[in-house]
Amino acid sequence: MLTDRRPDLRLPFETLLSAHRTVLQTATEGLHKTTLVPDRLEDAASADVGQTPSEVVYTENKLELLRYESVTEHQHRVPILIVYALINRPYILDLQPDRSIVRRLLEAGHDVYLIDWHEPSELDTSLSLHDYVNRYVRNCVDEVCERSSQDAINVLGYCMGGTMSVVYAALYPEKVNALGLMATGLYFDDTGGILELWGDEEHYDPRSVTETFGNVPGEFLAAGFDQMDPVPNNVTKYVNLYDRLENEDFVKNFARMEQWLSDSVDVAGGVYAQFLEDIYQDNRLYENELTIDGEHVDVTNIDMPLLQILGDYDNLVPPEASKPFNDVVGTDDVSTIEYPSGHVGLAMSNGAHRDLWPEVAEWFLEHSERPTLADVIGDGIEETLGVDVETDVTVGDVDEVEVVLADDDGEIAREVITRDATAIETFLEHTLGVEIGLDTGPEGIAVEVETDEGVVTTVVKDIGEAIRTEVEEAAEEVAVAGSYDLENVNGIGATYAKRLRVAGIDSVSELAVADDARVAEAAAVTEELAGTWITRARELVGPTEK
Repeated sequence: MLTDRRPDLRLPFETLLSAHRTVLQTATEGLHKTTLVPDRLEDAASADVGQTPSEVVYTENKLELLRYESVTEHQHRVPILIVYALINRPYILDLQPDRSIVRRLLEAGHDVYLIDWHEPSELDTSLSLHDYVNRYVRNCVDEVCERSSQDAINVLGYCMGGTMSVVYAALYPEKVNALGLMATGLYFDDTGGILELWGDEEHYDPRSVTETFGNVPGEFLAAGFDQMDPVPNNVTKYVNLYDRLENEDFVKNFARMEQWLSDSVDVAGGVYAQFLEDIYQDNRLYENELTIDGEHVDVTNIDMPLLQILGDYDNLVPPEASKPFNDVVGTDDVSTIEYPSGHVGLAMSNGAHRDLWPEVAEWFLEHSERPTLADVIGDGIEETLGVDVETDVTVGDVDEVEVVLADDDGEIAREVITRDATAIETFLEHTLGVEIGLDTGPEGIAVEVETDEGVVTTVVKDIGEAIRTEVEEAAEEVAVAGSYDLENVNGIGATYAKRLRVAGIDSVSELAVADDARVAEAAAVTEELAGTWITRARELVGPTEK
């Protein structure tokens, strides 16, 4: 049987035709994209950055303190101050409306401020960490506190700005309500970060740069960052741009990012050298050995809630350069959010704005809102009736709170209520069938719950000044009087009662939450006798100490 052994020419011919079609298609697409270039160049030139409206509310030297225009009808009481890094411009945090950390915070009802450092001049070469923290950051915080009528505010630091925020919080913990740190370098001991490697004292002396230039040129810093990942920074991104040249939005986004990357600023020589030597090379902040202007920066003073926001793929400040710091601060209220992005991606990726920043905004809210009247009353109700009172300030509008009542059998009631003393008290009394009273004193709150079986008072102590003031105002609003007079306490006659009232201790409930030293000083008696009176007052009103 004869077999036809001639080669089958169809396969290579089809391959040739296919390759020819591919070449023609690529050429056609290339020609089409070439015609798009003028339009895309025009689109790129028109791409705006930093579009969220703001006003300059404070200036000092080169810096400007910006306050952003609110986008909600009501704003939360405690504002957020963003402390930006000294490198590049801060509009990376407000790059465009759908990729703006500033807008995400504003949309959540926060009052947002930001420090724009601008570029130092030759006269600023000697500016040190002391100048930036003890002068500039301190003055900006004071300005925000004054404008918001708050004793303490929230601080959110980015990168180098986060490190400065940590130093400030350690020196002035009473001024920081909650501290957020975004991609912040805090621990440098073989963490794998490129900056740590390049800045190692065996390879690099920052003084050689500052002695040559004075201030460290922005172009010098930009070139260094560019070479940390040279192929993506110089090849891949332009290939991606070409592939997506037809996408007008992508081109504008690309142009905004390129504008920020090229918009570098100089860094004052003094703070640059100090930062590299003390914090990167000697790891003094983590070791709790850092001093500025002769003052110890004691990181154990950081006793406020702390949030670390980290990028899993951050090659500048990897998570390992941040997380160990959580173990050396003074607070146990530490949260860490790790997100799958790089250093800059935390600020401008779509996913971060969809998933990450709403969570950060809620964290600040949860750590900013003072306990409502329902929170304080809840302690008394739980002790008296065995009913748990939970509140959630993240439900409802800015001026509302969700109150949930539950016992061992399950949920009793749930309602979103106006954050108003009368409304909250009315809801609780009506739902539970009780009468509720409050009595306030400088050291705590006495919660009185009256049922058919009588009055039980719970003493809630260890309450901060802001919380005490809020509850005191609420108590005045609902006009609740104490159940007993001071003369009802065995051993307190008219003379002692008068002395206590002059000192501001007007009722048995207030006496029950006072401390020995204050009562002794007010009544001119020994602390031992004062302690006896306080014990008798607590027995009289039937409290349970907290």
